[in-house]
Amino acid sequence: MSAITATPAAPASSEHRSALLYRMPHGVVDTARGTWAMGLFIATEAMLFLMLFFSYYYMGHANAVWPPEPPKMRLALMMLAVLVSSSVILRMGETAAKRHEFGRARAAVTGTLVLGVVFIVLQALEYAEHLPHLRPTTDAYGSIFYAITSIHGAHVVLGLLMLSYVMLLPVEHMGAARKPPHHALKNASMYWHFVDVVWILIVGLLYVLPNVNR
Repeated sequence: MSAITATPAAPASSEHRSALLYRMPHGVVDTARGTWAMGLFIATEAMLFLMLFFSYYYMGHANAVWPPEPPKMRLALMMLAVLVSSSVILRMGETAAKRHEFGRARAAVTGTLVLGVVFIVLQALEYAEHLPHLRPTTDAYGSIFYAITSIHGAHVVLGLLMLSYVMLLPVEHMGAARKPPHHALKNASMYWHFVDVVWILIVGLLYVLPNVNR
């Protein structure tokens, strides 16, 4: 009986390995997993802010006067207008990307980046206005106020980094790209809109309500 010799398999090419890496077992490219991952990430961040808001009101019920002095709203409302405008512009960019108008999509992302930087500058100005009479170490209110607003500011910076990454990708990634990362603009936009919604809540709960109740 003759011996049966096994022929060694040829090494897979890098292109073949890439196809195996990014394809599901049945051969269909899973382009939605990045979007699902972003949705789950946003859910965890939403829980973070929910706990921060809970802490704010929990400490408020333990104090006869809360906040000791309502924060000024001028810069906060300006920042609100900036972020809402940036979300509108970014949404226009998403619509342009769906129409394969990638030049307009890039222009919209650029406009969003500029407005995001404006927001950070305005927040720095607001802190410069508050710090002479309210510091994070002043009292419980100062601690939670700066915790909430600075953590949100960090999320704005993260959103700017995500959108900057999208701008560095080849132009086809503005839409539904066949190669990873899939839906790069869509996923980064989801996070940016989330950051916008959180600031709306911050302005309403930390700025408007204390001034109205006084």
